[in-house]
Amino acid sequence: MADTSKDAATPPVVVKKYANRRLYNTESSSYVTLEDLAMMIRQGRDFVVYDAKSGEDITRSVLTQIIVEEESKGGSLLPEPFLRQLIHFYGDQMGGLVPRYLEAAMGAFTGQQDQWRSQMQGAVTGFNPFDLTEISRNNMAMIERAMGMFNPFAGVPGMAAGARPEGARSEVDELKAEVARLREELAKAKGG
Repeated sequence: MADTSKDAATPPVVVKKYANRRLYNTESSSYVTLEDLAMMIRQGRDFVVYDAKSGEDITRSVLTQIIVEEESKGGSLLPEPFLRQLIHFYGDQMGGLVPRYLEAAMGAFTGQQDQWRSQMQGAVTGFNPFDLTEISRNNMAMIERAMGMFNPFAGVPGMAAGARPEGARSEVDELKAEVARLREELAKAKGG
């Protein structure tokens, strides 16, 4: 996740919202969409949105629109009971505490998320799924052992793969001889 902390060296991008509901990025001198603004947030860029006519800061309402758009796409980050509780706090005496509580809770969650990421990276340090040398070596040894089971002379000194000692019959020759013997017995049984 991108670092969303405000960087003092980089001022926020100023976005103006016009009466026709179009958003204008003053930094890039181009019109942007809510999705573009969401991408800026993910990249850690800060922005403020002003009403082009009145100059009023409407950043909160635009951020809320981004959340509504993300939720409508099926993001479902905010569970329904949470939304109901949040609505309940509007106008409630305790409502003033909710923003600070949510900000602190999200800050803690973000801190834990960074800690979890570090732990996961530490757990897989040294494991390179693309370094398959040892795995390949073990697989080749297993294949060679399996192929050796089909070559009864594998491992016999001086014997090339597929070669037979002089006078040794191949398995095919042995099967042919067995078929011939069975034919003779069958012929004797029919004739005798």
